[in-house]
Amino acid sequence: MEIRVLKYFLTVVREESITKASEVLHITQPTLSRQLAQMEEELGVKLIDRGTRKIRLTNEGMLLRRRAEEIIQLVDKTEQELLGQNEQVEGKITIGCGEIAAVQILSDLIKSFTEKYPRVTFDFFTATADFVKEQMDKGLIDIGLLLEPIDIEKYEFVRLNTKEHWVVLMPPSDPLAEKEHISAKELSKLPLILPRRLQVQSELASWFGDYYKNLHVVFTSNLNTNGAIMVEKGLAYSVVIDGMLSLWDQSKITYRPLYPVLTATSVFAWKRGKPFSLATTKFIEHAKCFLGMGNA
Repeated sequence: MEIRVLKYFLTVVREESITKASEVLHITQPTLSRQLAQMEEELGVKLIDRGTRKIRLTNEGMLLRRRAEEIIQLVDKTEQELLGQNEQVEGKITIGCGEIAAVQILSDLIKSFTEKYPRVTFDFFTATADFVKEQMDKGLIDIGLLLEPIDIEKYEFVRLNTKEHWVVLMPPSDPLAEKEHISAKELSKLPLILPRRLQVQSELASWFGDYYKNLHVVFTSNLNTNGAIMVEKGLAYSVVIDGMLSLWDQSKITYRPLYPVLTATSVFAWKRGKPFSLATTKFIEHAKCFLGMGNA
């Protein structure tokens, strides 16, 4: 299967028409149709239903679309990395992270790095730790800013000194906002939003102890912001990492820490044994030095 033909296929999907796609690609419609037919024959599946005015993907076609987008993204990224393998350090570094306080350390790290290598740019991807690690494993993200635990057999990492604190989100007018901190017993009587990650739920289960089995969980959420909307509307209370909450509008959403205090540690991580571009390699070296580990 050729990269060129995958790009043809994605253009057809985007334009929803072989005719329009052929015009965009500057090839004839019969040539494009033949290329798609040969790809279907090579794969042994039907990718496109051609009986309607707009093309419609089969289930196999939808799967190929997802994989083709990942493949083309990886090819483009590899080409950029190869072009950057020279004395002039340049290129793009992709960093995946959640809404955590360690992003503030990351900003200082990037600032000091770009003073040395101003031609390097960055692409930020915000998602859960599980999805960030999945994209790292595929080679689509270079660096992950993650919460522990982390698989030390798959990833190398530098542990950050900053601590992430678990808190409860609530409207500022809520009676709980008058308290200094919130206990497991108090939360056990309330409608809750918990993190979607099973590893995190397991950690919270240990904190809640015997109260966990009777919790009234009305939502799970993968990022703080969406859950906060439900909190603002009075639907539930959200248990989250404080992360960047200090930057939010405190007149709409406020928070109080859990008691006993529950914290998490962040790590700056990258895939073990993966060959990186010159820019990413320099960034990892710089990070080790900046964060107090090794020499850049």
